Amino acid sequence: MARSHRAERVLATLGALLVTALLATACSNVQATPQAEGTGPAAPGSVPPSSSAKPSTPPPPTLVQLATDRGRQSQGVVAAAGGGAPYNYAPSVMLDGGRYRMWWCTQLGAVLPHGDDIVYAESGSADGPFASPDGQQARPVFAGNNTGFDSVHVCDPSVLRVGATYYMYYTGADGDHPFGSAIGVATSPDGVNWTRANNDVAILGPMHDVDRQNTYGSGQPSVVFLDGWFYLMFTDTSGKGAAWNGAGQFVLRSTDPAFVSGVQTLTDRGFVLANGTKIARERSIVEAFSADWMWVDALNAFAIAHETDGGTTVTFWDRDFTMNPFRPVVIPGVWKEGPGLVRRADGHAPISTEDPCGRVQLDVVRSTVEAAPGTPTDLRHFGIDIAGAPGCRTVDQAAVTLRGFAIPSPDRTIDLVVDGRLVRVERRSVADRLALRVLDQRPAIADQIPLAARLPAGAKALHAPDGSVGLVLDDNRLWSVGSAEVASANSSPLIDVLMPLWADYAKGPDLASLRS
Repeated sequence: MARSHRAERVLATLGALLVTALLATACSNVQATPQAEGTGPAAPGSVPPSSSAKPSTPPPPTLVQLATDRGRQSQGVVAAAGGGAPYNYAPSVMLDGGRYRMWWCTQLGAVLPHGDDIVYAESGSADGPFASPDGQQARPVFAGNNTGFDSVHVCDPSVLRVGATYYMYYTGADGDHPFGSAIGVATSPDGVNWTRANNDVAILGPMHDVDRQNTYGSGQPSVVFLDGWFYLMFTDTSGKGAAWNGAGQFVLRSTDPAFVSGVQTLTDRGFVLANGTKIARERSIVEAFSADWMWVDALNAFAIAHETDGGTTVTFWDRDFTMNPFRPVVIPGVWKEGPGLVRRADGHAPISTEDPCGRVQLDVVRSTVEAAPGTPTDLRHFGIDIAGAPGCRTVDQAAVTLRGFAIPSPDRTIDLVVDGRLVRVERRSVADRLALRVLDQRPAIADQIPLAARLPAGAKALHAPDGSVGLVLDDNRLWSVGSAEVASANSSPLIDVLMPLWADYAKGPDLASLRS
């Protein structure tokens, strides 16, 4: 995984198999030339090359062609570990509370053990500059554990927040040897201080379904939280459904973040209940390494980002992985190693505040071509918009896409879209404090979204001993609003109540969560 060890193994294993393959630089970074259709076998114990292979199932001509515009890229490097780190790659990027938070892989000589490490930084813009809260270029937050499957190397982070808990799925290895990579998970209350989960045991390893010369194993996880399920996409170069060079992305899902129970695996027959994660990997959804994905509410589809000749290709799958509903789109520009999509905390695409129904922002941070031999890879931002998305074609999809937005109502009030229902708010100032944004125009389909309750001015406001604040709407349910500021804007004096009385109220959805 370190540059010196990997170079020796690549030279020993490549031979004459593929003269266009280049040498590796990092745990998930034996890269191919941008013009290649595939890549050669990776070194034993290493992460495979970034693939420039095409989607595994080319879409037929009848698929919807998405319009794109507003191509963009940063003027330069947006993040780097500093301190002489030899590479920066495999970022996981989260738009969390208005901040862009990023975790990525590097190698810091001052951190023990001497292997790949995960660092963290944040910014107010995807164009950076990213820095850690303590003023460093990047803060080390996760390293090898000295014992166990991830004793030497940790890399390829994929970070989610579900409720108040952050989950980081990552590749771990105990050294540089064949099939040494496996996937683990850690948890955190803040995204900075991490604790290994699952008793520091890998949640999955390579299956050895097929004997290939690419002996990397399994890793490069990317996780999405959708409808109560953790969807895990990952590489396994020994999986039956991978390409000749080990390129391929497999999918498991479970309601258990550690994937110990209730695991289902994606097959040609759809999702099938599995006995844990040790099951044959027969179906790959894209022929690639180092891919990232997210769920796009406005498209009702998964979007998978992976590197191809022209830049980052985004391939789409429907919810059940039965079809590619749209033609792939490309985020152009130079690249060296796999992309990290800018995602919400749950792994969904950020909702456009300009046009939530029709516009989808596709932004990635990726390593780009080295400026000169021997210089570290850098991280830069690239992006495009999808225009004219069918985000509000049906009532159900509109209710999901518009969640958290406020729209003008027919009786000169404001409607908040909350969990598939409308909450009619009398005061604009209250809606401003609760919503992601108040839209100027009401989408016609909003008239078909059912009304759940009304929030009149002066509604009863309760204040619990733990600091919780809620308003009692006209459905007699207590809806949490998060702060006394919202109650004040509604001219609702706070009434201090004991916890038993607070608990006695039927609860409505948490209005304070709409901005998250």
